[in-house]
Amino acid sequence: MRLNQVTVTMPDLDDGWHFYQALGLKPIVDARPHYIRFACPDGDSTFSLHQGANAGSGTTVYFECDDLDETVRRLTQSGVTFSGPPEDKSWLWREAELLDPGCNRILLYFAGSNRKDPPWRVVDA
Repeated sequence: MRLNQVTVTMPDLDDGWHFYQALGLKPIVDARPHYIRFACPDGDSTFSLHQGANAGSGTTVYFECDDLDETVRRLTQSGVTFSGPPEDKSWLWREAELLDPGCNRILLYFAGSNRKDPPWRVVDA
């Protein structure tokens, strides 16, 4: 099984259109005002926005970046606001947090081999 896409709710898809393009996602479906779908710049995953009032309802979306610090620097220079600089976390990921225009929590991160194989990984029985 492969993850195809994540869809989050946002009240104004025009704001989301500009925000996610600024992060580097490429639009592949524009059915505004109801739906937008983007291709992630690496791999074959997609990400979509659905128009609705329940934005920011506990959603967190993680986008992995091989060059996290440079990506955050570039995005900050282009006007994207992060809650703070990238930080090393106790779970061995490096993360930088921001909110999209619908108040969905977005984490840009780098985890390397710790993404799927942390030292505390459950051993197959």
